Amino acid sequence: MTDQTSAAIVRIRGVNKTYASGFQALKDVNLDIKRGEIFALLGPNGAGKTTLISIICGIVNASSGTVIADGHDTLRDYRAARASIGLVPQELHTDAFESVWSTMSFSRGLFGKAPNPAHLEKVLRDLSLWDKRDAKIMTLSGGMKRRVLIAKALAHEPRILFLDEPSAGVDVELRHDMWRMVRELRANGTTIILTTHYIEEAEDMADRIGVINKGELIIVEDKKVLMRKLGKKQLAITLRQPMRSIPDALDDWSLELTEGGHTLVYSFDTQKEETGIAALLRALGEHGIDFKDLRSSESSLEDIFVSLVHQPNEVTV
Repeated sequence: MTDQTSAAIVRIRGVNKTYASGFQALKDVNLDIKRGEIFALLGPNGAGKTTLISIICGIVNASSGTVIADGHDTLRDYRAARASIGLVPQELHTDAFESVWSTMSFSRGLFGKAPNPAHLEKVLRDLSLWDKRDAKIMTLSGGMKRRVLIAKALAHEPRILFLDEPSAGVDVELRHDMWRMVRELRANGTTIILTTHYIEEAEDMADRIGVINKGELIIVEDKKVLMRKLGKKQLAITLRQPMRSIPDALDDWSLELTEGGHTLVYSFDTQKEETGIAALLRALGEHGIDFKDLRSSESSLEDIFVSLVHQPNEVTV
């Protein structure tokens, strides 16, 4: 076994899920999530993200396979496994007639934890909810209800925290509060698994990225390694005189003519020792193609995600 496997706090082996309708939501998923990391699970709608999270949390049963959470089998030792997990779901389903403090206290007791008012107070203050502690949840705004869901998930001090699309429909202030808290939790050893449509958040927050598409985990990689391996760099060459087409003599380079013929875009592989830029610029000079500006750019995580989802068969995991 590798060090990564031995350090895993969540171990998923051969997980499949087929619903009664015949729809296969997950196909032979294998994944280790490291203790103390922030792991981002990305994928389009319907890819299987929520199904996978629901299976790990014991909300949905897998058709086959095993899941170990913090050393506990999620089927054979459900209560112990679930006590290690906090879940912030997508949907706002809270006990409308309960106060914020009551619902947090109940959630903590539900997982067998002794009362700890100091911990609950810290969570509420971190989420700017302390002044709402006695308010009934039904009276709160949507953003405040989202904060309560996060507070409930943290009430029993879980070692693993799932955030399922936590930023969907929330205000910027909550987003900043939430990500500050996530960083603090990770610093204290909590493992964070998040799904998100805000890919820039995954790019900013995550240690590793997993991409799931049509129920299959198509790649799992360290974020920096993923961006280095699959990222492309581009050089935009602004021409002094527009061109109608790219000369045949420049076929050796991957060039695209944009902005009405005013810009040549050269895409190159960041992994190769030679970028080909120097040779391209010499070739432009030899063919009398003058330019006035050069600009370089590189792929974002969003670019990589889109390419993976649209061409999954070309990726080697």
